[in-house]
Amino acid sequence: MSSARRLRPVWADATPEPGATPHQPTLDDLGTPLSDVTFVVVDLETTGGTPADCAITEIGAVKVRGGEVLGEFQTLVDPGGPVPPFIQVLTGITTTMLIGAPPIEEVLPSFLEFSRGTVLVAHNAPFDIGFLKAAAARTGHAWPGNKVLDTVRLARRVVTRDEVPNHKLSSLAALFHATVTPNHRALADAQATVDVLHALLGRLAPLGITHLEDLATATDPVPEDVRRKRTLADGLPDGPGVYLFRGPGDEVLYVGTSTTSLRKRVRSYFTSAEKRGRMIEMVRIAHRVDPISCATPLEARVRELRLIAAHSPRYNRRSRFPERMPWVRLTAEPYPRLSVVREVKAGDGATYIGPFASATTAQLALEALHETFPIRQCTRRLPVVAPAGASACVLAEMGRCSAPCVGDAPEYAGVVEAVRHAMLDNADPVVGAHAHRIDALVDQERFEEAATVRDRLGAFLRGAARAQRFAPLAACSELVAARRTDDGGWELVLVRFGRLAGTARVDRRTDPRPAIATLQASGEHVDAAVAPAPAAHPEETDLVITWLDQPGVRLVEVSSTWAHPVRSAQRLRDPAAAVATALRPVEPFEVHPVEARGERPPVVLTGALDDADARVLPTTSVRQPRTA
Repeated sequence: MSSARRLRPVWADATPEPGATPHQPTLDDLGTPLSDVTFVVVDLETTGGTPADCAITEIGAVKVRGGEVLGEFQTLVDPGGPVPPFIQVLTGITTTMLIGAPPIEEVLPSFLEFSRGTVLVAHNAPFDIGFLKAAAARTGHAWPGNKVLDTVRLARRVVTRDEVPNHKLSSLAALFHATVTPNHRALADAQATVDVLHALLGRLAPLGITHLEDLATATDPVPEDVRRKRTLADGLPDGPGVYLFRGPGDEVLYVGTSTTSLRKRVRSYFTSAEKRGRMIEMVRIAHRVDPISCATPLEARVRELRLIAAHSPRYNRRSRFPERMPWVRLTAEPYPRLSVVREVKAGDGATYIGPFASATTAQLALEALHETFPIRQCTRRLPVVAPAGASACVLAEMGRCSAPCVGDAPEYAGVVEAVRHAMLDNADPVVGAHAHRIDALVDQERFEEAATVRDRLGAFLRGAARAQRFAPLAACSELVAARRTDDGGWELVLVRFGRLAGTARVDRRTDPRPAIATLQASGEHVDAAVAPAPAAHPEETDLVITWLDQPGVRLVEVSSTWAHPVRSAQRLRDPAAAVATALRPVEPFEVHPVEARGERPPVVLTGALDDADARVLPTTSVRQPRTA
């Protein structure tokens, strides 16, 4: 059987089969039942309340599993000094009783061995465990890191003040009719705590606390009806994937993802870690959780986006309507103009930037270009030759429009080419114009207007950068990349026209090349996109590009040029930094004589790469400024 796992394309409509064979979960899926957990219930007597300046005088512990006592541990401990009188009265342990008792250096190793691999339980656990950890640090012993359970916190969860006046050990022991009465001696108190523990676990069972993993969140302030739904997470895979919460009518309520463990992620919805009111409401409605296991974290994120777009779950707030994301278009008519549109059309010869998150943001980007270049803002079609008696609008009189309606075509063509260049290649003219405008407004203390100009510039830079990132990948018919996994294997990704077409993982002992060939042969067929719009949800292409930009990613094959302009808007996406850079005095640079004659075309490597960051080489290079 091949060690290449889950070698298949990622389909947008992938959902669990309604008639799938039922899966019987194993004990590993459900966790460790409490009846199989070994507890060591411990109690200490000390010379005071703080481990920094007090010492242990007695240790008592009881080891239990499944309600059966497996062993007991009890010893006095020489604290190295006298016992305060009030402690002697409280515990009955006198200084004389401790003469000849072993010191903590001799006692602690025995206790650590007694409690090895168990769950430590104590009443007011921070006190007892704090003294034990301090003793381990003083004696040079490494603390083993046992799980710790505090019966005080459990009692506060299930025992009301109507039953007991407080949650002291003596009060709880009386309530639950413990076989041993606590008397401030370590072993007796530990024995009483055992009875209290068993009684508390009995009360927690109806709330869904039946396994060791449940105890980690047993004291969370979670509504009981939500906690009872915890069983929805039973049997879910312990790996990356997507989960769908379904309602009473089998409708999809919510789609989520986990890049590590589906089971742990879904369980978090039933603990205090989940604080979102909408999610708690959703859990109350949910009847089941459907998992979809994925080969890689990237596949899980992409599947989540596609399932959200397919089902439009009412509890998901992420973008569900990619067709509503607008673009800014420079038209291809005789006298081009700028407009906000909903889609990128093939063959119209127009220039696009985006997509933008909203029409408002797209309008801000359009205004940034209007503020920088005297391109016409009227929406009507203009004749190639201006009619006799034609007059310009007021914007032309203000110097904000080059007035092609009355002017000559070559002059306006230069303006259009400058706009196109700023949208596709070099955003510096837009940044410079806005930087000086902001600088002037700040000098006049017109800060609100300066903020508006900054927002306009930021919208343009984000839209232009996104289009420049998308365009090369949207035009690439096939790209295969690989990345080392933490276990030494390979994570393989197939991208077609900006869409994830397949993904797979191979282990460290497997040659990835046959798996890559299989991935290319079985990957999803993707129709060609109209660049810069990819053949996928824009957020999906963002995820793919983010993955490709990770350190350690290697290009295996790429069908066409994948390069970005050297002076693209991607380097200036933060408007504040862009403005600061534009206003900074320019230092002289020494340029290589050969390169001073013109820019070289970008160099793109298409074979397997040994250097993870060798995807695109800059088209020009410069030396550092000369120092005086």
